[in-house]
This record gives sequence, C-alpha cells and structure tokens, in this order.
Amino acid sequence: MKFAIDKSILLENLNNVARGVSSKNVIPVLNGIKFELTNEGLTLMASDSELTIETFIESKLIKNIESTGTIIISSKYILDIIRKMPSDIINFEMMDSLKIKIYSDFNQYNLNCLDPSEYPSIKLTTHKDPVVIKGDILKELINQTSFAISTQELRPILTGLNIKINGDLLECLATDSYRLAKKNIKIDTPIEEDVNIVIPGKNIVELEHILVDDDDVYMHVFNNRVLFQYKNIKFQTNLLSGTFPNTSNLIPTEFEIIVQTKKNDFLGAVDRASLLTQGKDKNIIKMKIENKEMIVNSYASEVGKTEERLQVDTTDTANIDISFSAKYMMEALKTIKEDDILILLNNDVKPLVIKAVSDESLIQLILPIKTY
Repeated sequence: MKFAIDKSILLENLNNVARGVSSKNVIPVLNGIKFELTNEGLTLMASDSELTIETFIESKLIKNIESTGTIIISSKYILDIIRKMPSDIINFEMMDSLKIKIYSDFNQYNLNCLDPSEYPSIKLTTHKDPVVIKGDILKELINQTSFAISTQELRPILTGLNIKINGDLLECLATDSYRLAKKNIKIDTPIEEDVNIVIPGKNIVELEHILVDDDDVYMHVFNNRVLFQYKNIKFQTNLLSGTFPNTSNLIPTEFEIIVQTKKNDFLGAVDRASLLTQGKDKNIIKMKIENKEMIVNSYASEVGKTEERLQVDTTDTANIDISFSAKYMMEALKTIKEDDILILLNNDVKPLVIKAVSDESLIQLILPIKTY
C-alpha cells in the first residue's frame, strides 16, 4: 500500500470512523482502524463488535495510488498524528503487513500496526426498500429525545432509543422512568411493514454527531441490527433485544391546568433557581401557580433560598404547588425551538407535560418529585 491524500479529506473521514472504536474492546485488533486501499478508493472501518462505521473515499479524491493493500493502524495515535501533520498532503507507505510509514515533506512517523488477518469479517449489507429520512430531520429527532435515555443498566431496554414506523408516521421515544421525550414526524415514502426497534443510546448519539446536513439517510432495518447509509458513510449498530414498554397510557390527554409562557423566561427562572441546589442529588426546585403568577423557588438549608416570579397566561382558578428536577426541566426545555410553550398539569403527583404552542409533534414529560 502506497498513496498520498489531502489531509482535510482524510481527517474528516477518520473523525467519523473513529466513533466506532471503543475504549473497552476486548479484541485487541478492534482498537485499530482498518485501511483498505483498492484501485477504486480507500475504505476506512472501525468497530467494537456492536457498532461498525465505514467510510469510503473515492480514488478521484486520492492524490495518487501507487500500490494497494490492507493494514490496521492503532486508533490511539492515528487521529492525533494526522491532525498535527504540518503538511496539507500526507503520504502513506506500508513497509510490511505490520508497519506503516506516514510522512510529509517535513516529518515522518513509523508505526507498528495490528495484523489485518485477525480483523473480524463484518458484513454491511443493505436491502432494496430502506426508510428514507433527511439527515437534518433525523439529527433533530435524536437530539430532541436521546437526552431522556436511561443510563442505568437495571432495565437495559430503557438504555436505548425506541423508533416505531407505521405507514408514513415515525415515532421516536426515550424514557428513563422519571421523564419521557417523544417526537413524531411524517416520512415521504410510507413503508409496508411496521418497524419497532430499540437502538442503543450511546450508538444513536454517535450517529447524531455524524449527521451534518439535509442529505438523505437510508435506514435498513434487520432483525437484530440497523444500518444507516449517509453520503459515503455506513453506520451499523446492533439492536437491543426485548420489548420497549408501552408508554402511551403514561402521557395524560386531559389537563386541569394549562399555563402558557415564554420558554426563555421560564428556562432562565429554572436555571437561576437551580443554582442553590445544583450540588444536590436531584436538583429539586418548586413551582407555584397562583393568580396568573408563577413562582419558582429553591431552598438549601446550608446555602439559603431564592425565588423567581413570572407573569403567565392561565385561568384565574389555576392553583398548584409542584416540585421537579431542575436538570430534567432544563434539558427538556432546550429541545423546544419555539419560544411560546405550554406547561400542562393536573396535580402535584401526576406527570407534567411541556410542549410548544405551535408544535404538537414534540412532547416532553417529567414526573414531579414529592417533597415533605
């Protein structure tokens, strides 16, 4: 293998592929990034057995290909080396199957590599009827829901993002039992077979980082895995086994109290009130609605107390005192793009729902916290 390539092209592809490398790999060769050069172009691959990312750089984007080959370069060093190379053109020359020289006119590195024959055979197959979603829409879907994914392994199924597709309706949902985020969109081409999958949270977040514009994403769903095709990238992840809980009955459909306010005003009040309790486990603050006024306050015995007052639009009879996690509330509010929001409540023990006035597609739900 011997070739030269533009630094910016290689670095962009390496940054995407490196997301597939795990620091917990038990198979040593998976700590490397696979470089496979043919006359058609350069394929880069990284995998941790559960997540595999592959990118392909066409030969027309490579300066010159003198000889082809395959080598596994340690991911621990390659990104930093390429990033810090002083030249815009970088040369690669394989000395043998376990050594490579990376050089420019000003410097060179000679690296020991991993054995390509030990790299597992990973198939990134597709099928003829993928689900097609715009990249920017999928990125927003993930961004508006993934923060509510559970980080606790007690219920493994909740550590993933649930994606359901029925006809042309796609529903994305995450919950950790204390909060829930749900987003619906319409896809352009209806599908014939319903989809109901759970994608590991850490993997779907890596996909969100890769998506940068509105290019089409082709989603190929299989029994135990899903593959996303985006530009020159293939992103394949295993699915979580099990059935995601039915949450439809958790979201109230009727509310006794409807409060309309400005998102940024409410977010600011919650943020400031949380300052005194941010060292606490649940970062609890209280909200009181009375006489068309919202009072947000917090108290910490060793620090002191604070109070915020907002004028809100609600009925004269609206009266409630409720406590919740400021962290959860702020994370939910930051996913809403519109400034006019609704806070929907029933009592101090039932879930409160937050959504935009003009957008029914996104629902954020938070369970209150009882304080005695």
